[in-house]
Amino acid sequence: MFKKHFYLFFLVFFVFGFTAKAQRPVSSNVPTNRILFIYDASNSMNGTWQSGKKNEIAKSLISKALDSLKGNPNVELALRVYGHQYDYRTGQNCEDTKLEVPFAKYNVEKIKARLDKIKAQGTTPIAKTLEKSEFDFPPCDNCRNIIILITDGIEECDGDPCAVSRALQANGIVLKPFVIGIGLDPNFIKSFECIGNFYDASDEKTFQTVLGIVISQALNNTSAQVNLLDANQRPNESNVNMTFQDMYTNKIIYNFIHALNSKGLPDTLKLEPLHTYRIKVHTIPPVEKDSVIITPGIHNIIGIPAAQGFLDIKMSGLVKNNFEVIVRKAGEMKTLHVQETNSTVKYLTGKYDLEVLSYPRVYFNNVEVLQSHTTTIEFPPPGIATIIRSTSGRTDIYKEENNTLNWVYQLAENSRSENLYLQPGNYRVIHKPKSAISSSFTTEQKLIIKSGSSTSIRF
Repeated sequence: MFKKHFYLFFLVFFVFGFTAKAQRPVSSNVPTNRILFIYDASNSMNGTWQSGKKNEIAKSLISKALDSLKGNPNVELALRVYGHQYDYRTGQNCEDTKLEVPFAKYNVEKIKARLDKIKAQGTTPIAKTLEKSEFDFPPCDNCRNIIILITDGIEECDGDPCAVSRALQANGIVLKPFVIGIGLDPNFIKSFECIGNFYDASDEKTFQTVLGIVISQALNNTSAQVNLLDANQRPNESNVNMTFQDMYTNKIIYNFIHALNSKGLPDTLKLEPLHTYRIKVHTIPPVEKDSVIITPGIHNIIGIPAAQGFLDIKMSGLVKNNFEVIVRKAGEMKTLHVQETNSTVKYLTGKYDLEVLSYPRVYFNNVEVLQSHTTTIEFPPPGIATIIRSTSGRTDIYKEENNTLNWVYQLAENSRSENLYLQPGNYRVIHKPKSAISSSFTTEQKLIIKSGSSTSIRF
């Protein structure tokens, strides 16, 4: 019962949708919708289907549906047929596919006339037909290329229709095709779902309804909003880029920077319903939502958890230079972001490890970012150490902690003087002249660094 009401709803939507569309002014920015009908005229279409032969019933219903497209200035139509040129009794011909009517505006009557003369008699080369269809679409800068395949049987020529369809989509030739199955064996239905959006027309009435739905979907984008949900499941997050990618071809379809309208609600997007989307929200770290299907004829609401807060990294005192800080998820090694000190950046809520790229490194672990809250991390500024050497050689700086020396920095061997920003603490600088051939010539000096102050040593 639900399925019946579903089809009736879309039939009403289809009829009124085209009436409204005819009243709208034509915009130069509106793309041309190019619909290639691929019709199965193989011998199996001579089979009985309720009130008559499938071939005659299908041609009649397609002709009626085409009438709804008459006079539409943003539509171009074409017709390709397979299985109609060679009788299967003379041998299988897997090249039996032909573009019978090329793309043009206002050619409904021409397609109907040609369709009326088609006789079903051959085999079913679906893969070859899809492959040839690539060349049916002339170059166009502002076109939506759509295929509507109408068939009652599966591939008979050892081709791979699914692979060809994926290639057509990946190369940007067509959007995801529509496939209408006419009285198909239920065991065959799965083999068509990989080609495109599949509709099973088990009887004449359903076929007529489905054809109307498919044409309506082919011609119209639909509306959607993305709710970026905070920790309280409210759609309050915003101002971040979202990438919409086709899940099967990996082609990037849209980029939108999320916005809230004047009422504080996510704004409405116009999306092509012929894709299954992967949406990547470029928060830090990014979040993704796979297998997003846009239902035509309704306003789609897509919820994606994206609770965020702020991380403010400060270095106290008046220091001209900033340090870079590596931000990682707590307990993980992958770098999520490199943030400068004295800046505030937005992150997903959670715990993070920070590594300040100073001499020596400074670490902050398990720093928690909370919803709509600013977490502040502050550390003292470095001091400046000036190392002056009368001779070149090896010179290393170590930080001294609990009677342990931890290596910090090695000076350039031929440099006579270097200025370094070092974190506050006790250091030892160990030097051996390049000309010295004995370890006994090693010398060292202690170095005490205080925040914001300068000190120097000489060798």
